[in-house]
Amino acid sequence: MDPNPTNFPILSYVMSKLPSMGRRTTATADEFDIEQPQNHPQPPPEPHFDITERMPHLTDPKVVNAMRSAVADVSQTRSMLKTLGERPFHELVDTARVKLAEIEADMSKRLEEIVLSPRPPEMERQDWRLDMAIKEDECRKGVEKEREEYKALIALDELHEAYEKMLKDAEQRLEKIYEIAVAGGDVESIGESSGEKSSELKEEVNEEVIGILQEASGKSVERVDLSGRQLRMLPEAFGKIHSLIVLNLSNNQLMVVPDSIASLENLEELHLSSNLLESLPDSIGLLCSLKILDVSGNKLVTLPDSICHCRSLVEFDAGFNKLSYLPTNIGYELVNLRRLSLSFNKLRSLPTSFGEMKSLRLLDVHFNELHGLPLSFGNLTNLEILNLSNNFSDLTKLPDTIGDLINLKELDLSNNQIHELPDTISRLDNLTVLKLDENPLVIPPKEVVVEGVEAVKAYMIKRRLDILLAEEPEIMLEEVGQTPTGLLTRSTSWLSGTVSNVLGTVAGYLGGGGKSDPDHYLNQQL
Repeated sequence: MDPNPTNFPILSYVMSKLPSMGRRTTATADEFDIEQPQNHPQPPPEPHFDITERMPHLTDPKVVNAMRSAVADVSQTRSMLKTLGERPFHELVDTARVKLAEIEADMSKRLEEIVLSPRPPEMERQDWRLDMAIKEDECRKGVEKEREEYKALIALDELHEAYEKMLKDAEQRLEKIYEIAVAGGDVESIGESSGEKSSELKEEVNEEVIGILQEASGKSVERVDLSGRQLRMLPEAFGKIHSLIVLNLSNNQLMVVPDSIASLENLEELHLSSNLLESLPDSIGLLCSLKILDVSGNKLVTLPDSICHCRSLVEFDAGFNKLSYLPTNIGYELVNLRRLSLSFNKLRSLPTSFGEMKSLRLLDVHFNELHGLPLSFGNLTNLEILNLSNNFSDLTKLPDTIGDLINLKELDLSNNQIHELPDTISRLDNLTVLKLDENPLVIPPKEVVVEGVEAVKAYMIKRRLDILLAEEPEIMLEEVGQTPTGLLTRSTSWLSGTVSNVLGTVAGYLGGGGKSDPDHYLNQQL
């Protein structure tokens, strides 16, 4: 774990001068040091004897002090790693990655099965929703402990890998300090600037932030735009700008959002796109006035359950992340949401509660791994634009309830593996854009698809009618023993009404737009 004197000669020498690295002269039974066994007669020659002969300026206390300041981060990381343990074997790490992927895949599959399972006829709808939500929550919690164990092992390996890179960077910094010492430069100021480079960078970058905080203390500030400033951190004091309504922090290098952001009770817009966020704070759920939230282009793996408490949200963009699932109750809570973008994630299913987002107008879930949609999806009766494209081999069918999206205007299903559209798609009267490219469609056939959305709807209407006509004789035969009187008259009357309502629509699209000739098959049946 200590820097190798052969690969990092200067660093090894400087680290040996740090108090935490000093060698013990004796070791008691309780303080046995495996690196310096008691029965070892003489410790091996330390690396600094040889290197000081080649680099005599290393005997200058000012140079050594400057170098010690420059590698303070290495010393701290080394101490932390000694506490956490040695780097795990490569095979163990690979196994952990495989196991973690298997757990994620299995959990996604189980969530998918829960979401797509039909409601038992004997169960009330509200009880069924509650039961589904409980099952989804139990599914996630059941694997959490096992996931954390594997993730901890992988994190330890990544930390050791980062430490090795840190050693290389530190050796280069020390070489530059030594060159300055040879040239007679001021090594103390150079060493200080090298050792505190990242801190000074933060201070320099955050000068504008500090200025805003000072300005806010004297007057009301409603809008702050710090986009594209290369910010790595946001001071906790930002939470004191209670008058803030719009905060734009997009295109920075933020890895963490401070919990104090919850104090911005008047905040309506929060833009965090294109940063390095791996998680959002639970306190984000306290932003009760938040209407627009953009966290796209980060490294988010999950969304906190508390985000469901942002009930004023109207627009939410979480695209270009690594989300594999959504909070179980997101649909029950975000009932005012109108625009939702989840594109370019790893979602395999949508929770059962999703169908409760009845204010939703636009939903974009293209480039995910969706295997299907929950049956409750048909409850999104205000939805106007739906993009389900590029789920590729995962999306093979749609639920019949898609026909309940009565206000749908645009539907993109391109680049999937859909073989058959549900007949109910013919009920989408407001649909004007339907994209079906790169699907192995059989129903409707490709020659109908190329004619456009109206031709598709007309084909699906006629297909449904043909199915009804084919099924009616079988129904009559089954019921003839029970209701012999009036059955034929009732069935014929019902079919006549159905045909009269549909035939004109079908004729308009399948007969070239003019008045069509009577259907010989229908005449025979009627």
